[in-house]
Amino acid sequence: AAAALALALDIQQGLRHDLKILVMSATLDSNALLTMLGQQTPVIDCPGRSWPVTTYYRSTPLREPADSHLASVVREALAAHEGNILVFLPGQREIRALERVLHSTVNTDIDICPLHGQLPLAAQQQVLQLPTNGRRRIILSTAIAESSVTVPGVRIVIDAGRERVPVYQPRTGLTRLDTRRVNRASADQRRGRAGREAEGYCYRIWSEDTVLATHREPEMLQSDLSQLLFELAHWGVADVASLSWITPPPPAAVMAGQQLLRILGLINSEHKLTEEGK
Repeated sequence: AAAALALALDIQQGLRHDLKILVMSATLDSNALLTMLGQQTPVIDCPGRSWPVTTYYRSTPLREPADSHLASVVREALAAHEGNILVFLPGQREIRALERVLHSTVNTDIDICPLHGQLPLAAQQQVLQLPTNGRRRIILSTAIAESSVTVPGVRIVIDAGRERVPVYQPRTGLTRLDTRRVNRASADQRRGRAGREAEGYCYRIWSEDTVLATHREPEMLQSDLSQLLFELAHWGVADVASLSWITPPPPAAVMAGQQLLRILGLINSEHKLTEEGK
């Protein structure tokens, strides 16, 4: 998205002065954008309509396993409120672990449904449809349900407060998965999932005085930039600093990406596409 905006601004400044650009997101860092685009840029806030969501905090006791505590919060929410439950977990490993605990501690008349990007499309679509048998559901999901899809029938959200993100290491040229505390924008987005259809409830598995980062770290700072640099070379940009960026690409990641493209024979020493690159 940052690259698309940079190239759109490049077109606007060089070729199409009449071009209008609208930047939108559910979790937009308006201040960062205004710093780049100018403080005179109009900002339109569209909060939308949602039902009120009551928030509870249930931090994990020091000596209690995380899976056991999460399962107890699920059982508490099942007994206290009506509707389906959406549990946010960092990844498939945590989904499988909680699923095993719930199968042994929750009534068999409640369906437990995993939801993540690696599921077959048919299985994902089944979770995203209201059950015809009227049974309650506990949906164990990664961040895919945070903003990418809408899960119907959810009145309760349980947020484990963690997310798993890919982080690129320029020194090794490899990307590793880091598990970290969720940011405030994502936490609020998750809580809002409980108030889409009626009054809802959100259980956060951290203490109320926990300080969260305002937004997620920009993808530009934690991604392999070789694909982006290849596209810029195709665009005709040899110097990435010549474009307008919300977050400028880190020099170390730029050097690593350019080195990889040169080794593959896709760009030359002037950062232009070779014949093979074309």
